[in-house]
Amino acid sequence: MKTKYSILVPAYNEQEVLKIFYDALTKNMDTLKEDYEIVFVNDGSKDNTYLILKELAQKDKRVKVVNFSRNFGQQAAELAALRYAVGDAVIIMDCDLQDPPEVALQMIEKWKEGYEVVHGKRKKRKGETVFKKLTAHVYYRFLRKITGMDIPTDTGEFKLYDRKVVEAILALPEHNRYLRGLATWVGFRQTSISFDRPNRSAGVTKWTVKKMIKLAEDGIIANSAYPLTLSIKCGLTLSVSAIIAFITFIVLAIVGINFGGLVAWLFPTVVLLAGIILIMQGFTNLYIGRVYDEVKGRPNYIVSETINIK
Repeated sequence: MKTKYSILVPAYNEQEVLKIFYDALTKNMDTLKEDYEIVFVNDGSKDNTYLILKELAQKDKRVKVVNFSRNFGQQAAELAALRYAVGDAVIIMDCDLQDPPEVALQMIEKWKEGYEVVHGKRKKRKGETVFKKLTAHVYYRFLRKITGMDIPTDTGEFKLYDRKVVEAILALPEHNRYLRGLATWVGFRQTSISFDRPNRSAGVTKWTVKKMIKLAEDGIIANSAYPLTLSIKCGLTLSVSAIIAFITFIVLAIVGINFGGLVAWLFPTVVLLAGIILIMQGFTNLYIGRVYDEVKGRPNYIVSETINIK
């Protein structure tokens, strides 16, 4: 029987929730009476995640496991899952039950209606700090503005992809992939399903500030040349400001007001210009670093073992 659906699940130190997630997911998916697989990617976990996944795979042949040699990150885990998935419709979701399995069923209904990408859109984000909610709100709206792409706001990795969309994403040659952006960039017929995101069922979030910054960096640099335009904008601003300053000095000199002379402005001006140059150089370095990653051509991940995958 041809596999109809692939559920793709990255896992990093999720020993507390794996069995709970598996029970909840299979309970919902079994109601479809259609064939499906669950592809777990163990992203170099340091706890008993792999042992639990191995146990689940031995009990249920629909469970497939891809075990990384070390931690390569969520984007790499999702990319690997896409490559191993064989379903006609593919759903990426977290295993902490903040992506509810019943919403996955709603995504499948939308897919059957003819949609090829279905985004899970969060109405409420329970259990998250005000800082995370605020930064996410600002980031996604900023990303839409600078990329020119209609990336749905308040969405994450929880999405359904049609097989043709998966093939289109995997055919892209770039090394650093920001799947949230690529899901929009490839096009196809898209829609969203809104849901209330609950608290984690167990364990703690693995999204540190450092990881969130890295994800935001991938989203901006991989999809927009906006930072490269900042140097021109800053240069124009400085030039206009300098002209205004010279006009002001001339007017003050004409009316006989001693403003302290140009020497008083020399030090802060030099410091300001040096800071701006360093900022612009920093943006340039980010792009050079990204080009360096592409040129190296290293794989996104290394698989040490697979289970139930032919």
